[in-house]
Amino acid sequence: MTTAIEFQHVKKTFNDQTVIPDLNLTIDQGELFVLVGTSGSGKTTSLKMINRLEPLSGGKILVNGTDATAVGVRDLRWQMGYVLQQIALFPTMTVAQNIAVIPEMKGTPKKEINQTIDELLDEVGLAPAEYRDRMPSELSGGEQQRIGILRAIAAQPQIVLMDEPFSALDPLSRQQLQELVLRLHARYHNTIVFVTHDMNEALKLGNRIGIMRHGQLLQVDSPAELAQHPVNDFVRDFFSASRAKNVYDIYVGRVGLVQGYLDAKPDVTAGKIQTFDRQATLRTAFTALADHDYIAVTEDNNVVGYLDRQRIMAYLSQHEEV
Repeated sequence: MTTAIEFQHVKKTFNDQTVIPDLNLTIDQGELFVLVGTSGSGKTTSLKMINRLEPLSGGKILVNGTDATAVGVRDLRWQMGYVLQQIALFPTMTVAQNIAVIPEMKGTPKKEINQTIDELLDEVGLAPAEYRDRMPSELSGGEQQRIGILRAIAAQPQIVLMDEPFSALDPLSRQQLQELVLRLHARYHNTIVFVTHDMNEALKLGNRIGIMRHGQLLQVDSPAELAQHPVNDFVRDFFSASRAKNVYDIYVGRVGLVQGYLDAKPDVTAGKIQTFDRQATLRTAFTALADHDYIAVTEDNNVVGYLDRQRIMAYLSQHEEV
């Protein structure tokens, strides 16, 4: 496997205070890697050092085998897309103009740019004829973030950096955009480094997950390894606390089916159904049931069972509040 990004003994200090003492990490090309941790853990600072938004205080970061400091900042960032929590669309530009910013700077032919804009808008379910000429102020928060993602990938960068891009959105928009990231990653096979404080989001998205605390990388593993073999109490507790209120907890190990919380074959022909991945939170599922009769629980896009309000309440009465 070819390496896309490598941290070699990276150190970062702010005002003579060391916030990252010695970070070593390798991210493979084509990987969707998630950095997760509590506030102040160093995850966002680590991300920003990749594209030199934050300078290193020591060590090296290699991008595709080359020291990032040996490449001009503009050339380095042209290799990367960047998606922020604050949806930083240019307010005086249309949707199409926002998406076209980097391709135009790189001299891509206009016909090719227009084709790319239409293809990408179709990809995220926004009809080009309807959305091309809209201004950012005319879009919902979820729509704005979709455009932010498209702007980041329009020039087909090798690497995409995402800094808590969905944390300010409502649960349904957040889930839809998580699914979008997975679809786009499967289509373009670029390397994504995704920062979040939400372990549920990390587990849904990450091929591998790195857990940070106080500037140190405690464990890097697959979601299954993190669940089964946490390296210390902090990782175990962080994982457990984040998992405690998920649809997963009703589904895990098919125990839900045995205990009767997850119905395998209800009569749903006359009901309204909302589909959620098994990693969706119970709060999100319970809220959706205000307008739907059933939640269809999926794993790998296959329905594994159904929930209704009565079944969630039965589970919570035996376990904990949502």
